[in-house]
Order: sequence, then structure tokens, then C-alpha cells
Amino acid sequence: MKSIRRTQKQLIAENEDLRARLDEAEETLHAIRSGEVDALIVQGVDGEQIYTLQQAADALEESEARFRRLVEHLPTVVYISMAENVNSMLYVSPQIKSLLGYTPGEWLTNPKLWSINLHPEYRQHMLAQSTGQGCGSFDMEYQMNAHDGRLVWVHDQVILVNGPDGKPQSWQGVMLDITERKKAEERIRRQLEHLTALSAIDRFTAANFDLELSLSEILAHVTMELGVDAADILILNSNSQMLEYGGERGFRTKSARKRQVRLGESYAGRVALEHKLIQVQNLKDEPDNVFSTYMLGEEFICYFGVPLIIKGQIKGVLEVFHRAALDPDEEWFDFLKALAGQTAIAIDNSKLFESLQHSNLELTLAYDATIEGWSRALDLRDKETEGHTQRVTRMAVKLARACGFSEADLVQVRWGSLLHDIGKMGVPDGILLKPGPLTGEEWVAMKKHPSFAYEMLAPIRYLRLALDIPSYHHEKWDGSGYPHGLKGVQIPMAARIFTMVDVWDALSSDRPYRTAWAEEKVREHIYDGAGTHFDPQVVEIFMQMHD
Repeated sequence: MKSIRRTQKQLIAENEDLRARLDEAEETLHAIRSGEVDALIVQGVDGEQIYTLQQAADALEESEARFRRLVEHLPTVVYISMAENVNSMLYVSPQIKSLLGYTPGEWLTNPKLWSINLHPEYRQHMLAQSTGQGCGSFDMEYQMNAHDGRLVWVHDQVILVNGPDGKPQSWQGVMLDITERKKAEERIRRQLEHLTALSAIDRFTAANFDLELSLSEILAHVTMELGVDAADILILNSNSQMLEYGGERGFRTKSARKRQVRLGESYAGRVALEHKLIQVQNLKDEPDNVFSTYMLGEEFICYFGVPLIIKGQIKGVLEVFHRAALDPDEEWFDFLKALAGQTAIAIDNSKLFESLQHSNLELTLAYDATIEGWSRALDLRDKETEGHTQRVTRMAVKLARACGFSEADLVQVRWGSLLHDIGKMGVPDGILLKPGPLTGEEWVAMKKHPSFAYEMLAPIRYLRLALDIPSYHHEKWDGSGYPHGLKGVQIPMAARIFTMVDVWDALSSDRPYRTAWAEEKVREHIYDGAGTHFDPQVVEIFMQMHD
């Protein structure tokens, strides 16, 4: 920009010098032709020389022609207008023809051409600047309408020249055609906007696996960045091989939401089947019965359909509609294809996420079924506690939820509860199934079952978070439990919860060696154990929940 302005200032200076020389030449010619002088004295190297009137006239005319040729071959339009009215042109160089399509004669004889062809967006400001009421110069970029309808960007630099009496005499300026530069700037601006939009879509779809929200975000950018009235996305159902509604924006009716298109049928079906972009400049000239049925009342003129392809597989179709004629350039089509690529990625990511969720669900169900199988095997081995595991598991999960456990943590509580006695598989049958009291040595062997549970489950990666209950459910709040003698909050919360419900169910159930206790007696026992056997807070929450 600085180099352009510097050139224009030089041109203005040269123009001022030219005008001064031309004015002087005209005065001299007038004097010669009127007979006021009969000779010119020119100071030469060898002294004074006397030119005849004819020689002087010829020299002046040659000088004037030389300066005129200079002005007329400059890459800009040079103009001079009256100080009082910028529309009243005194001179304009021939370059006005290539710039705006008018001859200098047309421009000089029609005072209104300048203001008429000035783009309305700049007219008021420019006219205010050029009345001479403001500063003595202005430097602006604005648009003008050429004779053939083209919009031309010009860089106009003008100064107000004063006469010998010090009063404003004329406006003198140069106009440079900067249309190509402006087009380049506009292309760069659009490209930056397109890159920003694609980046925003990429960030949104990467952080969000909700396909409906992702498609809505994409469609907003499609209509806004491409400057179209409406757009929709059809997703291919791999089972039925039908294109089904995925999302829409800009439609007047809701008919687009009911669309189902077979491959090869209508515009969208052809786009998907042939894997290529299809455009229709005027839908009235290329009727399509299937398409027209769904688009009644929309009044679309233009249609563009582009396939959504990723990894060589068709995922659907992105359709763009406009209610007026549209003649997009190559850059527009490139951005449309880029948006289609982003859409295909969003659909593919969503499908992969759904598939992963489904696989995880199936795997979780398989884990759960396996663990329940192990639990039933334990119950079958120890008939005395049959049904106990299922009951304490339900109570433990319910109490853990009341204590604020997350849904993910509740899964671990459930699995830990189902496997709480799995360590007894390491206890000999003679001890585990002994009908009478255990000896001291037998109790030592029995108390090892939490450690056995840890050794059995620790190598299983997906059960590591469920180890707390099988490993520590025999620890006591006062530190008198086993196998590690943990005390208070050293005992994991899940184990403290299970310990209480385990004792509650054991005392509330019939056993071969005793009948079930009454509920009041069980409550009294639990309350008595709060602070010694059980976590007092857990006891309080359980009782409130139970009541």
C-alpha cells in the first residue's frame, strides 16, 4: 500500500509540474499569436539565442505534446476538476476508457457521470469529501460502476490546488485500478473464514459424539459459509440400503424429515450410487417426481448434491438448495466438498462410537453373567448361605447409591458384593462345611479367605476396582477385624457399606443352627455395633433408608 501511495504522490507532483508548464506554454503561445511579442530570448551555452516566433511556437507545441504523451501513458487515470464542483471535469486522461468504459469526451461533457457511477455505499461520503469543505486532500478506496456493469475498485488520491490568488482553483488527482488486489484480498478472507469454519466443525465433532448435534452444527456452517437458503443430510442405512433423514436447515416445511431415497433413485440416490457431485441449475428444467413430491412449497431453483465418502465407503449425501440462480466458483465447490468430508467423518465417528458402546455393553453383560455364575457356584457349595449373596448385593448397591456413589462405582459395588465370599473357595470343605464350632486352627484357616479373594481377583484387570469388598468386608471400625486390622476410614467405603448389610442379612435370615432374629433385635445389635464394628455414618444412612 505504501509503495502505491508513494507512486501516486509522485504522479500528482509530476501532474502539477505538467500543469504549470502547460499554463506557461499556453500564455506564451497566446502572446505570440496575438502579436504581443515578436521574438523569444533563450539563454544557451554560448550565450543568448533569438528564436523566431514560428520556432518558439513549434518548440512549445512539442513540449506540450511530450507532457501530454507522458500523462496519457501512465498506468492510472489522471483528472482535473473544478474546485467548486468535482463533477465539472476540466481534464481526464484516456485511461478512463479502459477503467470505466467511457471516453474522455463523454466524461467531460456529462458532469453527472462521476456521481452516477459512484457505488451507492460510498456516494454520500465521497461527495462530502470532494466539495472542498473538508481538508485539502483525501485518499480513499471505493467502488464505481463501469459502463458495462462491472464493479471496479479504485484507489483515488486527490489534492486541492490553489491559484495565484491563494483561493482553491481545482481538484487534481489520480485513480488506480485495484480491483484485482481487492479480489485477492476477498479470496484470502473467504479462505480464512472457510478454514476457521472447518476447524470449528472439527473441534465440535471431536468433543461431541451426539450425531444430531454434530449434523446441526455442520448444516449451520453450510448455509452460512456457502450463502445458500437450505441444506440437508441424508444418511445411508446399510441394512435397507436407503438414504434416510439425518438433519436439515432452512426448509419452510417439515417434508424433508420424512425423506427416504433408494440408491440410484432421484438426485440424492444418484449421488450416492455414482459417488459424484450432481448439480441442477434450474430444477424446473429437470423435473424429478420423487424429489418434487417432498419439496412442494419450497420453491428451490438450484440443487447441489455431494456424496459423503470416507475410507472408500458411502455414508450419505449432503444436499444444498437455493431459491435463486447461483453461479458458484471453483473455490465454492472446493469448500462444499471439504464440508462433505467433515460430515462423513462426523457420521463415521458417531457410528464407531455407537458400535463401541454396544460392544462395551455386551462385554459388561458378559462380565456380569460370568460373575453371577461364580456367585451361584459359591451358593451351591455352601447351602447354608444360599440366597444370601443376591440379597446383600441388592442392599449394598442401594445403600451405596444413598451414600453418593456414581453409577460407574455402583457396578463395582455390585460385582464386589457378588464375589464377597469367593475366597472361601480356598478353604477346605472340612472346615467350610463343618457342622459344629471351629477350632482355633480352623478359624485361622477360615480367616484367610479375604486374602485368598485378593489373590484370585487381583490378576483380573476389570475386577481390580471391585476388590475392596471381597478383601476388606471383615475389617471393623475399631480395628479389631481381619485380615489386616484396618481402622476407621482406612477401611474402603464400599467395604464399610457391605460389612453392615452383610451382618444385617445374616442375622435376619434363618440358619440351620438358629432361627432369624426379630427386626428390632437386629436394629439394636447394629446400633450397638456403630462405632466399634460398623461405621456410624453408614449405620445412620442405612436406618434412614430402611425406615
